[in-house]
Amino acid sequence: MAALDWRDARHYDRTTDKPCRWCGLPTPLRDDQRRPAHKVCAEQQQNTDTSTPPAAAVPVAEGGVLPQLDRQEKSLAHWDHALAAAHFAAERGMRVFPITRMKKPAIPSPHPPGHERDECRAACGRFGHGVHDATTDHARIDAMFRAAPWATGYGIACGRAPHHLIGLDLDRKNGLDGVAELARLAAEHGFTVPATATVSTPTGGLHLWLTAPPDAVFPNSVGVVGPGIDVRGPGGLLVGPGSYGARGRYGFASGTDPSTVAPCPPELLALLTPPPAPAAPVVDPAELRDRVRQQDAYTRAVLDGEAAKVRAQSHPGRAKRLFASAASVGRLVHAGTIPEALALDTLLDAGMATGLTRSECERTITRGLARGAGTLRSAA
Repeated sequence: MAALDWRDARHYDRTTDKPCRWCGLPTPLRDDQRRPAHKVCAEQQQNTDTSTPPAAAVPVAEGGVLPQLDRQEKSLAHWDHALAAAHFAAERGMRVFPITRMKKPAIPSPHPPGHERDECRAACGRFGHGVHDATTDHARIDAMFRAAPWATGYGIACGRAPHHLIGLDLDRKNGLDGVAELARLAAEHGFTVPATATVSTPTGGLHLWLTAPPDAVFPNSVGVVGPGIDVRGPGGLLVGPGSYGARGRYGFASGTDPSTVAPCPPELLALLTPPPAPAAPVVDPAELRDRVRQQDAYTRAVLDGEAAKVRAQSHPGRAKRLFASAASVGRLVHAGTIPEALALDTLLDAGMATGLTRSECERTITRGLARGAGTLRSAA
């Protein structure tokens, strides 16, 4: 029996999982004779020159009990399954990366505590940046999974070319019914939910895959569009079909076509995009200088010094410099030495002077102040 090539779609049955002929656990993989077999199981049997499945595995297809595998063997089967499914997704243009059974990035951040993986966004070239590691390159997928032998699934990065994927996570638990809520929104706003690739979750929910225009901008959200409807867009992830989570396995819903990812209806896309916030007045420079002059000498020196550092920073690195200055000032804000509103306005004025937008500045400064106060949560 030839070794399985998990990059070859001929060895993958997207319609259903069947018990592996060697270990009895479900698998979408097929050997060279189209029999259900994990890659690892098949190659182990090939190496030991075993021509028949173990007796304990045979009754599984006939309704028997799965063989009792130890934890390491089960983890290996989940890893193998996830890797095969990730390659299959990559063949369809989905950017993927390994995740744990808790739906978290499987590779820890390469940066020391105090440095967010989101700040680097994989620019350092190392693995461990979560959704920013996502790729369609098969060699990199292999390398990431080798670096995370504990992975039991894979995440699909949303909002990335070529699909610019939108994920609608429709919960059916804790009294919520996202499927019914989406149907209600469709009737209220006059759109039809298109037939599209849909994934069943272990808790009975659904993940609908839709495509968005490349220039579409909308936030990831939980229950904002409607009760039980979570939105995954740029920067978000969907658990890929074939993944094994804490509650069970994810798989394509019955009757869905994995190759069909329908465009998001314009009316639904409008619901995902919040109305623009009213423009806040820009800080008046003269008024700001007066407010700073009213502070003691130490506070003036700190604010003037950090503002000067931000203004002097050229692109790239502006946001990183602004974050660092905000973190430095944030320690004094937390100690009660500098008024928070004054710190925010001073850094906002300096950041916008470098060409950053107001929203970029406010987001970066808020995170920096929180870092200085010790309240910024590390990325999972």
